[in-house]
Amino acid sequence: MKFVKTRLDGAFIVEPEAEADGSGFLAGSWCQHEFEMLGIHKKPVQSNVSFNKKRGTLRGLHYQAAPYSEAKLVRCTLGAVYDVIADLRPDSPTYQQWMSVELTQKNRRLLYVPEGFAHGFMTLRDNTEVFYQMTRFYMPEYSRGIRWNDPLFEIKWPLKVSEISDKDRQYPDFVPSAVSLSKTGF
Repeated sequence: MKFVKTRLDGAFIVEPEAEADGSGFLAGSWCQHEFEMLGIHKKPVQSNVSFNKKRGTLRGLHYQAAPYSEAKLVRCTLGAVYDVIADLRPDSPTYQQWMSVELTQKNRRLLYVPEGFAHGFMTLRDNTEVFYQMTRFYMPEYSRGIRWNDPLFEIKWPLKVSEISDKDRQYPDFVPSAVSLSKTGF
């Protein structure tokens, strides 16, 4: 695997390195040893799949509050997504900054999202599927989010939103003093 640093502190794009033969290829997408060499000692404990019927579906921006903050490893297994992360860690040099990367079934890239980041995506094609590995079990009472069009971040989404859940639509704007990532959250 090739790890590409992003402009956000601690976030990486992971590019699988394929070993091809006449029948196809094999490529690693998780190796505890390689992640530990980067100082990442968290291990996945849960995996989820998100299937999205329509192009322009927006999901996020989600995170889990402390003490259940989670890191994620995200990959698009079918279709394509515009994947976005925002750094919510007050002590980070990239605090309140965001970035995006296109994850597709064809490029097979993964995005490593550190703890303390909000994550979301917009589908670029119909029938898109996203696979997540998380370092914490899902705890609904610690689930939080920030609004997808929060003016503080000014995220540039590539398409008009065609679908968004009521829950995601109703997240509040980010309040810097309130995001200690604590249970009380917003």
